[in-house]
Amino acid sequence: MTTTMPENGGLPQEESDRRWTDPALPTAERVEALLARLTLPEKVAQLSSTWEDIEADGPEVAPGSNHFGRVGDLDETARHGLGQLTRPYGTLPRPALEHARLLAEHQRQVVAQSRFDIPAMAHDECLTGFTAYGATIYPTSLGMAATFDPALIRRVGEAIGSDMAEAGVHQGLSPVVDVIRDYRWGRCEETYGEDPYLVGELAEAYVTGLQSAGVYATLKHFAGYSASMGGRNHAPVGIGRRELFDVILPPFERLVAAGVRSVMNSYADIDGEAPAASRWLLTEVLRDAWGFEGTVVSDYWSLPFLVNDHRVAADLPNAGALALTAGLDVELPDQRGFGDALVHAVEQGLVGEELVDRAVRRVLRQKAELGLLDADWDPRPPALITGELDLDKPTSRQLAHAVAQSSAVLLSNDGTLPLPATGRIALIGPCADDVRTMFGCYSSPNHVLAERDDLGNGVEAASLRHALAAELSFVDWQFEPGCPIREADRSGIAAAVEASAAADLTGLVVGDKAGMFGIGTSGEGCDVEDLRLPGVQEELVEAVLATGRPVVLVVSSGRPYAVGRFAAGAAAMVQVFLPGEEGGRAVAQLLAGKANFSGKLPVQIPTTPGGQPYTYLHAPLGDRQSWLSNLDPTPAFPFGHGLSYTGFEIDGLGVDREPVPVDGEFTVGARVRNTGTVAGAETVQLYAIDPVAQVTRPVRSLLGFAKVALEPGERATVRFHVHTDRLAFTGLAGRRIVEPGEILLQVGSSSLDTPVRERVRLVGEERDATVLRQHAVPVSIERE
Repeated sequence: MTTTMPENGGLPQEESDRRWTDPALPTAERVEALLARLTLPEKVAQLSSTWEDIEADGPEVAPGSNHFGRVGDLDETARHGLGQLTRPYGTLPRPALEHARLLAEHQRQVVAQSRFDIPAMAHDECLTGFTAYGATIYPTSLGMAATFDPALIRRVGEAIGSDMAEAGVHQGLSPVVDVIRDYRWGRCEETYGEDPYLVGELAEAYVTGLQSAGVYATLKHFAGYSASMGGRNHAPVGIGRRELFDVILPPFERLVAAGVRSVMNSYADIDGEAPAASRWLLTEVLRDAWGFEGTVVSDYWSLPFLVNDHRVAADLPNAGALALTAGLDVELPDQRGFGDALVHAVEQGLVGEELVDRAVRRVLRQKAELGLLDADWDPRPPALITGELDLDKPTSRQLAHAVAQSSAVLLSNDGTLPLPATGRIALIGPCADDVRTMFGCYSSPNHVLAERDDLGNGVEAASLRHALAAELSFVDWQFEPGCPIREADRSGIAAAVEASAAADLTGLVVGDKAGMFGIGTSGEGCDVEDLRLPGVQEELVEAVLATGRPVVLVVSSGRPYAVGRFAAGAAAMVQVFLPGEEGGRAVAQLLAGKANFSGKLPVQIPTTPGGQPYTYLHAPLGDRQSWLSNLDPTPAFPFGHGLSYTGFEIDGLGVDREPVPVDGEFTVGARVRNTGTVAGAETVQLYAIDPVAQVTRPVRSLLGFAKVALEPGERATVRFHVHTDRLAFTGLAGRRIVEPGEILLQVGSSSLDTPVRERVRLVGEERDATVLRQHAVPVSIERE
């Protein structure tokens, strides 16, 4: 390249021409201008990251964090620039503004060490809220799913994104769109349930909200992670392509179509293929078939795992070459397979530099979109400029309260609820007076502070015990923990039984305390052998029920446990899925009758604890077959179930056209009426049954839903506008089709309570549906 020195302050032309800093130019032109200047080490640096706060002797906050530790200081890891700064807030407990100051310092250093002043993107966790000390703790994703309220969850995404953007974070490692296949898997709490349509609806709402605040969302884990054998974290996945394409992949495909900006690979190998090294998954499916244009980031240490765990690479340079070739763009949380190893791989001819350029283009495009390449970019997070960073704002707490209240599911009630305002009530159970039993495994207290009780929780939260005492101050409350959550200590059960026997009724609160890698009873690496309650809690439940006094059983858990066998003995049962910092108050108001239940189950509640195929989305042979097997997988409470303090009637089902072309649309209408004396909300659910198909189909599948709030006596008509794309499935030839034939339609309040039914006939030739045009079922509501 020739250098000239006219009218540019004496700088060579290539140094003075910094077109990539001009936001008025097209993004592609800016990216190419900068890419052309970078050396191979500088390019690879853009694909790498570093984790400044990681402590080898600290809590295990990611698989292998205690083993791997830090790669090196920022002087070394960013000597050629840097792609990402890992978890600047979500690793150590510090005041928020101190985190912001450190992030600004790190960004200044990254820019100073880059020849072309390129900042790093900063990413952090945000599953139950921003995983920062002192940030709002929302219910888990499974709890959010129980709201069946996408508009509410979009607000959650907006609030979390706003906090992260204010803190200077550019990318959030959420949502988890894995579809639950086995309740024993510890990460059930992180998902939106067991139905791909429900997962897609709620996840799209969350992503739309998060990205509207200027923070890029990251879908995880691509793909098949939740179907690991035996529900064991990181175990191999043995499902077929049909289950993969019809159950696991639809939420990912939908979110790609909705414009999600990043995708993270799964750890678990699927049919022997490690996703981080799978060109079929990361390029042929994700990019070629679906048109994804964002970045693919590795789950933490996925590249070393290609060497040590999957054994598909001989060493780190080979692992880096495999991942880059497959379509992985950025290594998180540091630089072991990329970094120097990838430079070496290119120099040794293991991978071409053109593939490095391909990934760097994707990274630089996002940095340009986020304003990081602009000439006036400021390394200070916005909060550092204003001097204020409140990560638990009053409006966020109100939102957390609304989600917690909307997510609580009333499983059964013989009239004992609402609780009386006077009398003696025994409150029993290990989850009644421990606020951390309401938090998910990716909340700061359970994620970072699991063994640091001295630092508190970072946010104010009331236990259910204290919240109930405040709501029902004239009740004579008698509290006994009964037993620990997980230890086999039965010494307190006798006192709990005595208190229950002496009370007018008993509130019994059992469940989980989430954590990481065996520290908790739910969460990442906290898998279970069966679905019994942890520790000796089942013995506690049995002993208290045996008193014969009325018992309200409240389960706060990250997975559905087999508590169905207690339904006959309990006066009422409530399920919450780790409801967050406002969970105590929200549930107390519900139990006291000062608010109404409206949550629905995003999973089923089993009757027996064995590892049955419990999810409702199963083929006919997954149902009870008493002449073939002695095991009965029928749930105690089905998918979509949830009661209220009022009653609802659903009727008047109709379809607007018959027949319907295989490439057509139709509208299903039904009426819902509040038949009770108090206001409430019913989730009207539309299911489809394919009675005859060329392959086995689920006994029923959710087509659409609508949550409708109604005053006493009020009625509304709900119309579902269904495109036949929603009836597509993978046929015998291995491609997605819509075939002609009869479809049964059922509408009701749960997957097994569908009082109104219709039929629609699809006509025409079998249609190829490889590319879906419609992922959602729009709903309109007309009040009468």
